[in-house]
Amino acid sequence: MSTKALLALAPARKSGRVLGIPSICSAHPVVIAASLAMGRARGTPVLIEATCNQVNHEGGYTGMTPADFRDFVRKIAAAEGFDPAGLILGGDHLGPNPWTALPAADAMAKACDMVAAYAQAGFGKIHLDASMSCADDPSPLPDATIATRNAQLAAVAEAHSPTPPVYIIGTEVPVPGGAWEEVEALTPTAPEAAVATADLHRAAFAAQAIEAAFARVVGLVVQPGVEFGNENVVAYDRPAARGLVGCLSDLPMLFEAHSTDYQTPQALADLVQDGFGILKVGPGLTFALREALYGLDHIADVLFPGHPPLRTAMESLMLQKPQHWAKYYHGTALHQHLQRHYSYSDRIRYYWTDPAAQTAVITLMALFGDIEIPEPLISQHLGAAYAEVMTGQTGKTAAALLRAAVTRALVPYFDACYGAA
Repeated sequence: MSTKALLALAPARKSGRVLGIPSICSAHPVVIAASLAMGRARGTPVLIEATCNQVNHEGGYTGMTPADFRDFVRKIAAAEGFDPAGLILGGDHLGPNPWTALPAADAMAKACDMVAAYAQAGFGKIHLDASMSCADDPSPLPDATIATRNAQLAAVAEAHSPTPPVYIIGTEVPVPGGAWEEVEALTPTAPEAAVATADLHRAAFAAQAIEAAFARVVGLVVQPGVEFGNENVVAYDRPAARGLVGCLSDLPMLFEAHSTDYQTPQALADLVQDGFGILKVGPGLTFALREALYGLDHIADVLFPGHPPLRTAMESLMLQKPQHWAKYYHGTALHQHLQRHYSYSDRIRYYWTDPAAQTAVITLMALFGDIEIPEPLISQHLGAAYAEVMTGQTGKTAAALLRAAVTRALVPYFDACYGAA
């Protein structure tokens, strides 16, 4: 795995060329497979990232350590015929986030162990994120403290990586997985704050005697003015970000844009053109997956009357295990039901690895097998796929339609970064 594609981003912009790369933040095998298939078809590298909550040295909510996740992705890459030389693995929001209920010293100790595990497993891209307050910290955490802790984590990565990784830094980091509530228009990061953040990290890396590592910082996380909540999306406002974009001439790296899920194709292209060279997307892809699964579930209602609905199984599972949604979804019982299944934050994604959910999905897909679904039902319940089906681009089987839904969500990111296919 090579990080050359990431190291090339900022120098290319300095020379007048626009480069970007999508960052696929998901542990779902269908999402990963679709991403690798697209990279193979287009001849591009593929960057797959795992978050600190999904995957860590204690297992995370997927039950996978970094080494497990590496092997998991490599197995899918082999099945998809993707050249492993083009695969980049990243660790997202690596810091004390899973352990903020602990005092800072204890949380950072766990974070260091996690970063060491990611580094030892060969992850080439490390997003250093100590932006959150721990149990005995002030809130918000001072920028200098964030930079110091990020540098401490970088020193751990340097000591444990088989090859030098690249880094993402920042202090103004969006909440992992999207905002908790409805979000209004956002103010982009002030340009002077972005430059100050880079300077603080440069000094903090020097204090750890890892100046060479700072030269491999390829991205700075800032707020470009994009976000999504449970029920709304804040679109990229290009004029509002003009001041922030202007400070890139004073920085040795590009920007990394978080929470770009659900942005329009034009907004994504504008972000890359403006210097947000790494476009992170995750919930938007599993949202598309869930839409397709539920569409197939409705088709099964017609073709296989009396089948056990996937929707019912997922509702039962989420009610039995509310820890992934209860503190995020509020309102009436109906409103909470709608958010559990249909919110942009897509917290249902935390349940797809549960054995009960896996059984329900397998049962649904087994009903269809390799049969061709009637075109009128595709039009009714999976309308976004209808044109692709009619032109022969997408098959009429359930598996083909499921994969196509994720591919369709990926296309704007690959187009924005590499041009239309």
